[in-house]
Amino acid sequence: MSFATRLTEIRTGFEPAFWVANFTELFERLAYYGASAVLAIYLSEELHFSKEVTGWMMGTFGFVVWLLPVLGGTLADRFGFRRALMFAYLVMTAGYYLLGSLSAPWMQGVRRALGDQWLVFAILMVPALGPAMVKPCVAGTTARASRENVRSIGYSIYYTVVNIGGTLGPVVAWLVRKQLGWGIASVFRVSALSVFLMFLVTLAFFREPGQADEQKVVSIANALRNMFVVLRNFRFVLFLLIFSTFYIVFWQEFISAPLFLRGYVDANANADLLLSVDAFTVICFQILVTYLTRKIPAFPAMTLGLVISSLAWLFLALHPSILGLVAALVALALGEITQSARYYEYISRLAPPGQQGLYMGYAFLPIAIGYFIAGPLGGYLLHEFGDVLHRPDQMWWVITGIGLGGAVLMVIYNKIFKPGET
Repeated sequence: MSFATRLTEIRTGFEPAFWVANFTELFERLAYYGASAVLAIYLSEELHFSKEVTGWMMGTFGFVVWLLPVLGGTLADRFGFRRALMFAYLVMTAGYYLLGSLSAPWMQGVRRALGDQWLVFAILMVPALGPAMVKPCVAGTTARASRENVRSIGYSIYYTVVNIGGTLGPVVAWLVRKQLGWGIASVFRVSALSVFLMFLVTLAFFREPGQADEQKVVSIANALRNMFVVLRNFRFVLFLLIFSTFYIVFWQEFISAPLFLRGYVDANANADLLLSVDAFTVICFQILVTYLTRKIPAFPAMTLGLVISSLAWLFLALHPSILGLVAALVALALGEITQSARYYEYISRLAPPGQQGLYMGYAFLPIAIGYFIAGPLGGYLLHEFGDVLHRPDQMWWVITGIGLGGAVLMVIYNKIFKPGET
């Protein structure tokens, strides 16, 4: 097939809803990763929470962000992608704006009445609800608004858009905070403006894609029953728990790495800007790494990705500096690329015959579990190794050990259950 023919297929193979949904996803990810890049610093330095409380809040926030898409897809199917997207963008607008207004005079009475810790925790849960709707809506739109011959390209575009947003978000946060001098709180207001504009774009331009080959939408009650069906599968749940070690290692990028850098390396370091390195590395090396690992079976590729990402943090342990963090983030991204696509392939093997679609909906669970553990763990290690033992660089040996321990458990798991061989 010639390049011109393929280009024509791409131009005619997608409904307008595909482009609108992915355009809004770009700015939603920009808002999310911009806010995430400064959230730990905001909680610790601006609101003066301890490292342990900061880690606990970050972990719970990430847990909600990545757990709810399991049910968010059902809600989106029942109420329609357009209404679900509009609702999600309004919710995130309110959440980000409230986060950026915690130091505003009108908020002081509420802070005194409720107390900072529980007020901030409650406000954090508001923007965490938005991605639960956006993710399944954009992914679902990509499926419905793409012809079969270009659907794989559609998901590649979607994945690229997510990483472009992940790259630009921290850069925008740095520009707002440092270059414009507006302060950290304004980063959240810019995130609020970004998603509010996407509400207007959705309202004006998004039209519900067709559902010609879609299965009947299940009820919320059925979705909850399906959850218990999945969670009764011991082998599947055990795999999710073991693989969550990857995300315990991975999410330290947003939780403990910024606090470590500014607390023990350079108090004026642009931690938010540096966090763009991960997504930028994914954009640059995705095709190359995928090509180099194409002949590696799914399980060894996943294990290799976990090992690479675990060892990445040794750059910071051995050379605690800005350069050390950059090297760690590059290696972390290479590990992510190595395992990400193969992870979904592996889950499909664990599903009983005829239930692949149901089980794939729970692929977010290790991401949520990993975030939930990574937050409190990162806060504890920062306090214990930094404030108590005064050897903060040693904490990264613990993070690496957890990841390598997870890799060992994966090998044992695969030896016992051998999924996909029958």
